[in-house]
Amino acid sequence: MKKILLWIRMLRPQTLPASLCPVAIGLLAVPLHAPCVAAITLLCALSLQILSNLINDYYDFVRGADQAGRAGFKRGLAEGEVSVGQLLVAIAMVLLVAVGTGAFLVGQGGWPILLIGLSALFFAWLYTATRFSLSYLGIADLFVFTYYGVVASTGTAYLQTGHFSATAFFSGGVCGLLSMCVLMINNLRDIQSDAVVGKLTLPVRFGKTAGETMMFVCILLTPIFSFLAYGLNLSMLIVIPALYVFWRVLRAEGKAYNKCLAMMGLANIMYVLLVLCVPT
Repeated sequence: MKKILLWIRMLRPQTLPASLCPVAIGLLAVPLHAPCVAAITLLCALSLQILSNLINDYYDFVRGADQAGRAGFKRGLAEGEVSVGQLLVAIAMVLLVAVGTGAFLVGQGGWPILLIGLSALFFAWLYTATRFSLSYLGIADLFVFTYYGVVASTGTAYLQTGHFSATAFFSGGVCGLLSMCVLMINNLRDIQSDAVVGKLTLPVRFGKTAGETMMFVCILLTPIFSFLAYGLNLSMLIVIPALYVFWRVLRAEGKAYNKCLAMMGLANIMYVLLVLCVPT
């Protein structure tokens, strides 16, 4: 049981709404024509998120960014709870799931889905794996908005209809903005340890206030994107819980950021529930 709980923690369950919510939004934006394809789309998105998390764990450990006793959520590799070999086997297994489900979706959607899948795999690797890694250059926010927002939602809608959906694009953008906030909370928490290992996130480059300002701007954009998707509607109210989390972030220190991070992940789920209330 301890091993199972350990690996569940290794998957970073608090981050998984980032991949599942934009897919759900894409499915809500268009008529559901293929339930089986929808289910496999969710599985593919989930496997890509987990793959990115595990690759991130490996390279952050190798570079010294993750160490035992960190303020953030525990990392099994850094804590010595799993070996490098075990983690690499897990990465290979998840990669097989991602490639297998992705191949099925390419068979359904053709070259646009192939392009999305290959680029998602590439950026999952590029996120931390090279000296040009997105997270170490401070530009990972753009990747998060794109792949955990508009690409996931529009790609999902395309698989159901064969057409681009502006509704899915703008509504998925809300998920992307909320996921950017999750990343910013993570970066604000780790600003000191990131600076030591040369991880030049936005807060490291420009300071804590710049990071908080970026998060505030992202939150203010959420009702605008929701309005562009559905017009005046209940889902615009997502700005309220998001602002509450921001208020908590402004007062957070050390491990208190972890609760804020989980709360912003829940805000993504709340957005999906609010979209369910939008008349079709």
